[in-house]
Amino acid sequence: MYQPYDVIIIGAGIVGAMTARFLSRYALKILWIEKESDICTGTTGANSALVHGGYDAMPKSLKAEMNVRGNAMWDALSEELDFAFARIGTHVVAIGEDELPALDELKARSDLNGVPTEIIAAEEMRRREPLINPEVSGALFCPSGGICDPWGATIAAAENAVQNGVELRLNTEFQDFLWEPSKIQSPKSKIVGIRTNQGDFYGRWVVNAAGLFADEVMHKAGLRPAFEITPRRGEYYVMDRNQIQTQTVLFPVPTKVSKGILVTTTLHGNTLVGPNAEEIDDKTDVAVTAAGMREIWDGARKLIPSLDARHVIAVFAGLRAGGNAPCLDCDEAYHKDFIIEIPAQVQGLVNLGGMESPALTAAPAIAERVVALLRGAGEPLVEKADWNPRREARPVFRHLDHAEQAALVARDPRYGHIICRCEYVTEGEIVAEIHAPIPATTYDAIKRRTWLGTGRCLGGFDMPRVVDILAHELGQDPLEISKKGAGSEFLVRKTKEVA
Repeated sequence: MYQPYDVIIIGAGIVGAMTARFLSRYALKILWIEKESDICTGTTGANSALVHGGYDAMPKSLKAEMNVRGNAMWDALSEELDFAFARIGTHVVAIGEDELPALDELKARSDLNGVPTEIIAAEEMRRREPLINPEVSGALFCPSGGICDPWGATIAAAENAVQNGVELRLNTEFQDFLWEPSKIQSPKSKIVGIRTNQGDFYGRWVVNAAGLFADEVMHKAGLRPAFEITPRRGEYYVMDRNQIQTQTVLFPVPTKVSKGILVTTTLHGNTLVGPNAEEIDDKTDVAVTAAGMREIWDGARKLIPSLDARHVIAVFAGLRAGGNAPCLDCDEAYHKDFIIEIPAQVQGLVNLGGMESPALTAAPAIAERVVALLRGAGEPLVEKADWNPRREARPVFRHLDHAEQAALVARDPRYGHIICRCEYVTEGEIVAEIHAPIPATTYDAIKRRTWLGTGRCLGGFDMPRVVDILAHELGQDPLEISKKGAGSEFLVRKTKEVA
């Protein structure tokens, strides 16, 4: 006889992680599934790493409400979950007199959304950002904007959820709902079933946090047949650390489809340039293109003319989950709102769709809304007496002073063995992540947690050493160690094993 869960969550990006963490507060049996070999590998793993103030979202939209509420929650969450976050502020920069009126429009929108902003003069903008285009005519400053590490925030929330009893299953792909009455699953039953590549699971609620694939989950339930997620590819450059450094986040005047090609500092000391916005058909296509690279470079140099391509160390692309859900309460036609709902047609399903920007910012507010929806639907949410809101991060060797480093090495000599020279990551840090609450079992999983392999050599020095450490700690053959799961193994044979 199966043992049903109270809640099953599909998808382990930032929205799924925050939802799992918020629901872990209550006496619920929760299953959380992710089709990949690690968490935060989709949209969450490749974006601009920004916590938006909320001035840009359409007033009265769900996006605006969730953006503003979510933004206000990041300080407390970063403190509780021990992840990096900084409110450095954002500027929307007008270049030339023709772009100045757009700042007034954004200011009016920010006032409607309740987001404090101010328009500053060109001279002040040049003082704040000396590298800015001399043709700057003004800027909209939003002090509540900030930067984060999306990997770090997602992993922190996910670990806290797991530490509070959530069962996470990786490599577990949702395939379908099971509606046959013989399996006590139907639109009128109190049990919802799902089929996965790892078997069938049952629960009283299913939360659809499937990101780019949320529309397909809805369609499997017979819901919103007209709703489709169109992947929007955004490409980026990563600049070498401390070569070109802005003080804040610099946006151009936005377009109808995008906040534009930005230039921003990051928490890791690099400068990030991008993204563009190209609608494509393939939800897995994260290739960079020559045309896209030219587009974002030209756009970025409009803001910072002194950008030098010699300092580029990496390029990447991510996909945003642009949907077509209408904002019914907006003052003008607007077709890019969030979906956060319990649909009346199917009992036991919570839909989270169209989670494009600013979904990273809004994720804690979306999770909070899921809790409210479940409570409103009559779910008895009883708080656990032993719920722990805090999660402690593992030591980051490069962030410690010499005395702290010496003490750490004295406790565990592996912290004295540098594996990644560019980012100064030690063997002790890698081993700690392999044995963390959500074990890192691939090279990319280690990379997401330690920042290893993101420097100038892009893993050229550390990769063989990481493979050896993973094999030793996991008790596996080095031939089994992969970059990002099955099919991406690094090694094909041992030396001299040739017929």
